[in-house]
Amino acid sequence: MAGQTLPGSKHAALQQTAVILPARNEQEAIGRVLQDLPPTSVTIVVDNGSTDATGRVAEEMGATVVREPVPGYGQACLSGLAYLDRAWPLRQPESPTIVAFLDADYSDDPRCLTDLVSPIADGQFDFVLGSRLMGDAEPGSMPLQSRLGNRLAVALIAWFWGVRYTDLGPFRAIRRTSLQSLEMSDRNYGWTVEMQIKAAVAGLRMHEISLPYRRRIGQSKISGTVRGTLLAGAKILCTIARYHWLMRGWQPGAVDKIQSADGPGKINARRERPTG
Repeated sequence: MAGQTLPGSKHAALQQTAVILPARNEQEAIGRVLQDLPPTSVTIVVDNGSTDATGRVAEEMGATVVREPVPGYGQACLSGLAYLDRAWPLRQPESPTIVAFLDADYSDDPRCLTDLVSPIADGQFDFVLGSRLMGDAEPGSMPLQSRLGNRLAVALIAWFWGVRYTDLGPFRAIRRTSLQSLEMSDRNYGWTVEMQIKAAVAGLRMHEISLPYRRRIGQSKISGTVRGTLLAGAKILCTIARYHWLMRGWQPGAVDKIQSADGPGKINARRERPTG
């Protein structure tokens, strides 16, 4: 992991942070990701049934490697969280109080981690989401089908729960106690949208920041094929529909808006569900 010199407050924020990286056959990228990742309290790479040297490369880079043979993005995240709770329970002094999630394909810039975790460590927010669509996305980094599916998903969330996100990006950070209260359960591609829906329902203080996004290293497991895109999109939409059905009687409570990174007065999320 990168040996960067950081201001005291940002260094302190990173020392409160555990990073979980789900990884499946990412031997070409995982070393670059870990090299650029700022030093954190705990870095956990979940080797999700890789058939290449992903786990070995991560271990050589100094990361803790958890091997999870059951495939699934959410499955890998849950496995990483279970390991974190066993090895560093919250009641233990110096245990990480913030959890960040980052893909292992080098599409997000790991050096931006400090921008995600600092607002949580400072007590301003509970959940900070990195938006690829608010930031500089390299041409070709998000195929058209991914952009369209993403827009549909966030539009449905705005309609059903009155909270306007711009993205379902995987690079995110959340207060650990808040994450535990969400009782996450999705074991596949519905993981990110489940977290965002439950965060809205729970009234977490949420914040979106713009992040750069680039073409990943290697072949995408999702958007790299039409079949993968359709399966992931169907799973995400099914997750939204399921939670809409389960929460039909819910009325928006504490969550009125998500503040954007542009500062006070620039709101990129608000209640929009019609009444009556």
